[in-house]
Amino acid sequence: MPSSFLPASPSPDVFSTSLPSRDSVVAALRGAGCVFAEDEAALILNASRTAAELTALVERRVTGLPLELVLGWAEFRGLRIAVAPGVFVPRRRTEFLVSEALAHAPHADVVVDLCCGSGAVGAALAAALDRPEVHAADVDPAAVHCARGNLADAGGRVYAGDLFEALPDTLRGRVDILAANVPYVPTGEVGLLPAEARDHEPLVALDGGSDGLDVLRRVAAAAPGWLAPGGCLLVETSERQAADAVGAFTRAGLTTRLAVCEDLYAHVVIGVRD
Repeated sequence: MPSSFLPASPSPDVFSTSLPSRDSVVAALRGAGCVFAEDEAALILNASRTAAELTALVERRVTGLPLELVLGWAEFRGLRIAVAPGVFVPRRRTEFLVSEALAHAPHADVVVDLCCGSGAVGAALAAALDRPEVHAADVDPAAVHCARGNLADAGGRVYAGDLFEALPDTLRGRVDILAANVPYVPTGEVGLLPAEARDHEPLVALDGGSDGLDVLRRVAAAAPGWLAPGGCLLVETSERQAADAVGAFTRAGLTTRLAVCEDLYAHVVIGVRD
């Protein structure tokens, strides 16, 4: 759930020893600049078992911790995805990437979630498909640990390493859906990101190089060797980077198209191995 906040002191009502009221929680969150104070208050109240726990959760939120890290989970395609400090929080717009993957390969048997972060994309695909073989990889150890928990019920295997180097060779030529939520913020613009991303998420999950497409190009170039015939590669990008991203896919020999969801402001490049 998107939110923004300004530094503020917690409401005295919230941090008393008695059970805080819903109104006092809303007032504290609104005073801290939370745009969706009522919705956030409901989630925080639901997550709290005691007055002390509620006090601690509200205090963390008003001092700037992202809501998902306060709760310990993020909603993604109806799933509760566990998140942890230092792990990229899945965005709602990335649900569009999952929808496009399922539209192209509704009967996929082998799924890879590359640059997996929390493993949200892999978990969502596993939930929608009929017991697929699920693999995921990330270069960040914290993300790998988090993804292993989120993919455990699906029997997913999560590897630590740099892109395809992390994957077992037995996957070459077998992957039906290769979802790669690569970093795509240009290096010079990372400092302009909202504080929730800039201060709480790993740089490796945000910084995509000078034009934001360094990792995308690497993934596109290597993907054909891992895709099964008819398999698809899907990568999220921005509107202004979309044309260059499509070009990178095309140069890799993939049949490429751009899918756009105006409601989520999502742009997904899809490349198919013929």
